[in-house]
Amino acid sequence: MPHSRTTQKTVTFEHPFHLKGFSDLFPAGSYVVDTTEEQIESLSFNAYRRVATDLHLKAKLNGMLVDRILSITPIDLDFALARDSDPERRVES
Repeated sequence: MPHSRTTQKTVTFEHPFHLKGFSDLFPAGSYVVDTTEEQIESLSFNAYRRVATDLHLKAKLNGMLVDRILSITPIDLDFALARDSDPERRVES
């Protein structure tokens, strides 16, 4: 079984945003992103390949704080962040 590792970072959106593959309009704020990588075996050096990227959404549901985890692609996240920082972006509806 390959060795895996997970890294975590926080991203911040200044405006409400969309992610490809989801119809939701997500609120502005900070979000935790987990990236899981597996070690590629049979190489003479250490190398990893990304196998999952998850975005954590905190929301209140019936007065309780719940964590919704979305499986996303890094490219879609990068695109949403770039669009968020673009001063010429269209206003989300």
